[in-house]
Amino acid sequence: MRGLCAIKSEDFFVTMKYFELFAIPVQFDVDLNTINARYLELQKVLHPDRHASLSAQQQLLAVQKTAELNDALQILKQPLKRAEYMLAEKHIDIRAEQQTLQDPEFLMQQMELREELSEITDAADPEAAIEQFECHVKALHQDYYAELKKYIDSDEQSELLIAADIVRKLKFIYKLREELERIEDSLFDD
Repeated sequence: MRGLCAIKSEDFFVTMKYFELFAIPVQFDVDLNTINARYLELQKVLHPDRHASLSAQQQLLAVQKTAELNDALQILKQPLKRAEYMLAEKHIDIRAEQQTLQDPEFLMQQMELREELSEITDAADPEAAIEQFECHVKALHQDYYAELKKYIDSDEQSELLIAADIVRKLKFIYKLREELERIEDSLFDD
């Protein structure tokens, strides 16, 4: 990893590759401490105040690159966003898609989970129903996450397509968790 003195802001005035930018290997498992330390180094170099004597265009570019650096940090720190980014870098971009999975077993599971979620508010013991649902969703999340780790670092197209489907499933799990939080808030916010 290059030292801070060797980092030049003009190095960043090209399209950033996030893993390269943070000087970490392109892999799903990342060291968040390394990412945070590298972010602080880069933030010092790219901060717009360091470029106050440059032209207005170069100052604007410094602001844009700082924003890109912040985006890169958020993507690399969050596993689901990191997986989507890695897939996009390998030409499987699912970040903005609205595609539905064609996995009948998963679709049935989705329906059952949605039904279970909708019944929480009417449960005799909503707190117990929430706890049970959380355990179920947490177990699914752990299973999908473990499965994703098997495929996401691959360069094989077939394995990357499997990883993309797993990311789609995880996105559904994240949405369920958000909906559960809203239900929990509405039930217990007094």
